[in-house]
Amino acid sequence: MGEYTPDFDRCDCSTIHEEVVAEVRKQMPDEEQLMVLADLFKMFGDSTRVKILSALLNSEMCVCDIAVLLGMTKSAISHQLRALRQTKLVKYRRDGKVVYYSLDDEHVRTIFAQGLLHVSE
Repeated sequence: MGEYTPDFDRCDCSTIHEEVVAEVRKQMPDEEQLMVLADLFKMFGDSTRVKILSALLNSEMCVCDIAVLLGMTKSAISHQLRALRQTKLVKYRRDGKVVYYSLDDEHVRTIFAQGLLHVSE
């Protein structure tokens, strides 16, 4: 017979800690903010978008440069940049006919750096 191993990650009690639940409920962001945050984190769920953000950590770049760097089509890169723009992770500036992309602000750099630190541990 196999050795018994208890499920330490399963709660077998039925006690509700009402004070804890009430306090946490007061501190939680509203539903709309949580939905926007979930959409933001979805952007990090695609390896192409993460590679684009990684590239933009180092320099602003145009679509053509990003496409060459990642070995992808300009169309594919543009599609991903559109999604990243909509979630305010990247911004752009036009210089004549060339459009340059960069990280939207320092928060994006911090989120990316914290994610890398977490997966490196």
